[in-house]
Amino acid sequence: MADGNGTSLEPTLDVVGVGNAIVDVLAEVDDAFVAEHGLAKGAMTLIDTERAVELYAAMPPGLEESGGSAANTMVGVASFGGRAAYIGKVADDFLGEVFRRDLRHVGVGFDVPGVSGAEPTARCLIQVTPDAQRTMNTYLGISSHLSPDEIDGDLVASASHLYCEGYLWDTDEAKAAIRHAMDLAHAADRTVSLTLSDGFCVDRHRDEWRDLLVDRVDVVFGNAGELCSLFEVDDVDVAADLVSREVDLAFVTLGKQGSMVVHGSDRIRIEADELEAVVDTTGAGDLYAAGVLFGLSQGADLHHAARLGSIAAAEVISHLGARPGRLLSAVAASILG
Repeated sequence: MADGNGTSLEPTLDVVGVGNAIVDVLAEVDDAFVAEHGLAKGAMTLIDTERAVELYAAMPPGLEESGGSAANTMVGVASFGGRAAYIGKVADDFLGEVFRRDLRHVGVGFDVPGVSGAEPTARCLIQVTPDAQRTMNTYLGISSHLSPDEIDGDLVASASHLYCEGYLWDTDEAKAAIRHAMDLAHAADRTVSLTLSDGFCVDRHRDEWRDLLVDRVDVVFGNAGELCSLFEVDDVDVAADLVSREVDLAFVTLGKQGSMVVHGSDRIRIEADELEAVVDTTGAGDLYAAGVLFGLSQGADLHHAARLGSIAAAEVISHLGARPGRLLSAVAASILG
């Protein structure tokens, strides 16, 4: 943030996230359930109200908690001991209050008021199969109507990093809001990150996102498939070379092979951490980003920041749900000393 003399002010927050404010409903199912209901296994599919009601009724009992990709990342930052806040849109309804209460309970600032008399708060119906893959069916409700007027400029400028969720890039209002937030962050001399979120998101928005990388993004997060899809290549090393020309940093997750940091001509490889058996891959990328962003905000080098991401991802995939089951600061301390 710059003062009246154009001098940059010290940030009071580490990360502010912008994304779809969603309540997650997770349940364990078998592959027959996925086939019976015509679900796209392993993908995120947008659904309407009727489909949301039908699928929710068919799902077995499970876990219900506030979610959304960028919100999960902010919870991870807070779990490391970082200072995080969130910008998203909820309705003035029960699920909206659940979302607000959950974020505040774990130390993430969220002060956007609920909207009355409009669409309801968003929800994501997540089916977890025995192979730990998660299939997401998302009803966006009010969340996708986040507008530029609802971006708190002072809040964005107060954080050293702005983190934007690719899943939000599905309406003109939300696109304008993200661009506005990115411009505010850069005006305050802050770092802007974008997560690619999902291969289907990349397919829908490839051309716009390529422009966004050049004009407004400093750091990209994504897995190997998403990055390859963005540049329409089959080789992740080729994709890494291409993204290095457009952004300062890229953090690429590689599944069991760990992750790769792309910084100019440098390629830093990080081994995967395995804390326990893989139960549910929901939130792995979100928590990886949390560890990286926390590390960067504390001045860590790229290898250490990515290692924190790896530790956070390993913790979240060891249990059901997209939020840490233990304080990530303690988990990291037990591993790194």
